[in-house]
Amino acid sequence: MIAKTLLPTMASVAILASSALPALADTAQRPDYPVAAQVHPEQWPEVAFPIVLTEKSETRVQAILARMTLEQKVGQIIQADIASVTPDDVRRYRLGSVLNGGNSGPGGDDFAPAEKWLELADALYEASIDVPPNEPRIPIIWGTDAVHGHSNIVGATIFPHNVGLGAARDPALIERIGQVTAVEIRVTGQEWTFAPTVAVPQDYRWGRAYEGYSSDPALVAAYAGAMIRGLQGPASTTPILAGSHVAASTKHYLADGGTTDGRDQGDAAISELELRLIHGAPYIPAMENGVATVMTSFSSWNGVKLAGHRGLVTDVLKDRMNFGGLVVTDWNAHGQVAGCSNASCPRAVDAGIDMFMAPDSWRSLYDTTLAQVRDGTIAMDRLDDAVARVLRVKLRLGLFDMGKPSERALSGQYELLGSADHRAVAREAVRKSMVLLKNTGVLPLKPGGRILVAGDAADDIGRQSGGWTLSWQGTGLGNDLFPGATSLWRGIEEAAAATGGSAELAIDGQFAERPDAAIVVFGETPYAEFQGDIVTLQLRPELRGPIATMRRLKEQGIPVVAVMITGRPLYINEALNAADAFVTAWLPGSEGGGVADMLFSGADGLPTHEFRGLLPASWPATALHGGKTLFPFGYGLRYADGPRGWITLPEDSGVDDDGSDGRVFFERGTPASSWSLNISHADGSDSLRITTIPAEALEGRVRVTATDYGVQEGARSFAIDANDRGTAIELAAFDSTDLTRETNGDLLLLSTVRIDAALTQPLRMSVRCGGERCGQEVPIAEFGDLSSGEWRVVGIPLKCFSAAGAEMNAITSPFRMTSVGAAEFSIARIALGSLSEAHVVADCPTD
Repeated sequence: MIAKTLLPTMASVAILASSALPALADTAQRPDYPVAAQVHPEQWPEVAFPIVLTEKSETRVQAILARMTLEQKVGQIIQADIASVTPDDVRRYRLGSVLNGGNSGPGGDDFAPAEKWLELADALYEASIDVPPNEPRIPIIWGTDAVHGHSNIVGATIFPHNVGLGAARDPALIERIGQVTAVEIRVTGQEWTFAPTVAVPQDYRWGRAYEGYSSDPALVAAYAGAMIRGLQGPASTTPILAGSHVAASTKHYLADGGTTDGRDQGDAAISELELRLIHGAPYIPAMENGVATVMTSFSSWNGVKLAGHRGLVTDVLKDRMNFGGLVVTDWNAHGQVAGCSNASCPRAVDAGIDMFMAPDSWRSLYDTTLAQVRDGTIAMDRLDDAVARVLRVKLRLGLFDMGKPSERALSGQYELLGSADHRAVAREAVRKSMVLLKNTGVLPLKPGGRILVAGDAADDIGRQSGGWTLSWQGTGLGNDLFPGATSLWRGIEEAAAATGGSAELAIDGQFAERPDAAIVVFGETPYAEFQGDIVTLQLRPELRGPIATMRRLKEQGIPVVAVMITGRPLYINEALNAADAFVTAWLPGSEGGGVADMLFSGADGLPTHEFRGLLPASWPATALHGGKTLFPFGYGLRYADGPRGWITLPEDSGVDDDGSDGRVFFERGTPASSWSLNISHADGSDSLRITTIPAEALEGRVRVTATDYGVQEGARSFAIDANDRGTAIELAAFDSTDLTRETNGDLLLLSTVRIDAALTQPLRMSVRCGGERCGQEVPIAEFGDLSSGEWRVVGIPLKCFSAAGAEMNAITSPFRMTSVGAAEFSIARIALGSLSEAHVVADCPTD
């Protein structure tokens, strides 16, 4: 059955492989590209993109284009984020599109009710068609990251993330998930989702690996067409919005899953053959099914950013594979193209980009793009081609004829969000995605038993849903934000009661009455994009506590079932050894009852459901990428296999285990590896590196001592005398660090501080670039507002420093605090992090 469903995809991959012929002509060469980044389009498969517009519609596109002003044309190729644009802006600049980023919502409220989303959709639409009589009325299109259900909306159905769906091996299920997602998107008035992700992850240290269905290109390709059909409907000339569908977008083109060291937004240093056979494979069914849009990747191929790679965007995707839709960049990704900035990137237009995703940079980008068309830097025929592609997608959707969002089919039918039928599909997906890795006989749990549920992930719907859930990172979400959803604990409690038994929740495993068996739920916490990049394939140290709970319960003779919440396979031998049964639930989403469905037997003692999930990627035997494999791709036990014996696994991760993720600069009183704590005058003179405590600097005017935070002497206290030359405390390194993507991703510099005496003057912050001062100092008034004696996390947006002139691609000191007046304060931790981790956020300019 599985082999049959994969046959078309295998054939597509065979086509790719058979195209591995000697180059006939280098039709996509550029003298400014490295040789390794030059492509040979004739070696790529030629695909028949389906007919999705009639000749009449194409005539209409050209007629609209002929009437458009230059200002309208430029506006149509720019997409702004709803957090940075208003309906009046849309009206004035004739913007072609908006999106809601991971932390954007109507009126600045991420958790705004569904009604508010539809109201804003109407307001944006009406603004977009409010034009002078001589201009054509072109409706706006709204794109959203509905990557595992309509996951920005409170109350929507949240499906398992793609890594779990890959384990299900069920393309038909994927198509149904696409259909449900499209319906729920239509309820709130959007028309376009940035899905499906068709990345083929090759290194699971990558923070976006869970967005990929599998490490196997054939499996990903088998799913790509199915999800596109589910979202868009079968390719035809019938308007997409005439049914219950939305426009889809395959992403991220190309090889975002193949970057060196799994670095998000990094470089895929691979051959063109590997690029084509592995990462290009899903784009064949995507083209065959008429995907409406393609999103380019932040990443590079052999040193050239994809948003600026004409060979791959135009010569391969558009000309060779006959893509008939529009190409959009990722969030400000055009600013990373060589010679470009967020405010200016003619090279991306030349490469074949049809729409800039310029969430907060759209206004300056509009002005410069308009000027570049006028002076010939951007060719008019390329602009017209881009605008025509935007218009074709809008006509294909039916935007010109369907009225405002609230007048369209399904709009405002809020009862469809998280409906029983939709949740049933999600629950089925959870059941099919779970993979049984170990079972010595404890599963299925017998009816009528007393079940202990432990582990810090047991009753946390946000955690089981992962990133891209209600917010970008999916962090800090209480269960109250998931009406109608079920945590794993609630699902287990209901399942136990249904068999005549009972369940008790005790996160630390300290039970009131001895249980017959224990279920311990543990694993990763939510993350998205580069914030999820890891150095080694293992859980962070602070997430391993439940393993000790497993050991303790087992020592008491209580059978233990481990349920792991994770976005990727990780080294977890200690937990595998400690548990009697081990199940990987991936990131199951809102329907935790699907997990419970798989763990219990019915009254007849037989399993209620059979396990069918198979690993979508190999499971590591160590935490070292590329190391030995413990369970191969496609592994998964069945209840029908019966109990299996277990040979104790080695508990050696094979790597240094310092828990560092590269974004912590100072912790527990000590700088991270390669960083040093220095004290100097504000101009950098008389610098002293602090290596021992207590210490004095600047002739005794600065005293450094130890204080407690979390652990004994886990922080450092600084007593500074007033000094006309000022005092600087900084963390520095010899090698520079590129914080461009972190800045673009709205990360903050988080300082865990305690003010020990009222400040006499404001503390000022800056960074160093290449060992030198760069940009202006930024006064942080919020330090002076903190209550004395209380530890607080102060967040400073990295954009504060870039707005002050810092070169964020060459940072040698990410933390530089200066004071002219007397000051007494303590510092426990300095790291990069998200808004949700800060108690106080500095109000400083970021533009």
